[in-house]
Amino acid sequence: MPGKDHRDLLDARVLGRLSRLSVLSRFPMLGSVTGVHRSATRGSSVEFAEYRKYVPGDDIRHLDWRVLARTDRYYMKEFEADTNLRCMIVLDASGSMAYAGPAGSKFDFARRLAATLAYLLIQQGDAVGLTLTRAGGELEIPARRSPIHLNALLDALTEAEPSGGVNFTETLHRTAERVRARAMVVVLSDFFEAPEDLLPSFQHMRFRRHDLALFHVLDQDEIRFPFDRPIRFLDLEGMDQLVTDPAVIAEAYRREVAAYLETLKRGAREFAADYRIAPVEEGYEKALASFLLQRQRAGAGGSGP
Repeated sequence: MPGKDHRDLLDARVLGRLSRLSVLSRFPMLGSVTGVHRSATRGSSVEFAEYRKYVPGDDIRHLDWRVLARTDRYYMKEFEADTNLRCMIVLDASGSMAYAGPAGSKFDFARRLAATLAYLLIQQGDAVGLTLTRAGGELEIPARRSPIHLNALLDALTEAEPSGGVNFTETLHRTAERVRARAMVVVLSDFFEAPEDLLPSFQHMRFRRHDLALFHVLDQDEIRFPFDRPIRFLDLEGMDQLVTDPAVIAEAYRREVAAYLETLKRGAREFAADYRIAPVEEGYEKALASFLLQRQRAGAGGSGP
């Protein structure tokens, strides 16, 4: 179990409240052990799925004798198999994630959410991995399901610091290819990328049949633009800076941000991604609880992307 060095990431009270909720995939998964997720293959769980015609070699224990008696035809019962989930958490550790308002930094919010989600997944027997995008290269920890593995994930999250610029869309494309079996891919980022670059990576995830969940981590300052006197803005991912009067640019800024968010929302919907804005001020527990509850209401499984 997590040691004392991880107390900043895991809150026992939050875990207690969220542990009653399962982390569910929207789409059928492929796994090697029994779990709580709908499988992409047929199995022998108690939930009936459909009939198919008998072929030589089938196990006659699944033959429907009532159908045979009525129609003189041989049909096999098929069932949905429950399976385990493979989840890859992709965390943006670029410099812009260091922005901090009164509620704390975007990065601290994101890594607490990532740590809590990893804990919940491993507790329910699922495999979790981590891709950390950072200046100078990515850190990738493959998905596993043991408590010892959870410590490795928490160590990486504890040590990570946001800095510099990264090409986040390239990370998403690489993740789509590296995770070979269909999986849940949870992305935590402020998405400081042009939509025309980001949306093809969402499409790539859909093509690979991953269940893509996007947490758009933002501080309300970035949306409301509350500044009211001349100020110097610093580029947290580079060396640029701009001195301006916010009153001159505020209206245009808010209009551009609203258009940008709407473009991302539409693109996510087009490519079957689960997109949500996660304001730092609302707290990571609320963002994660909303995510889990929405998936529970929708039910496990369903048609694949």
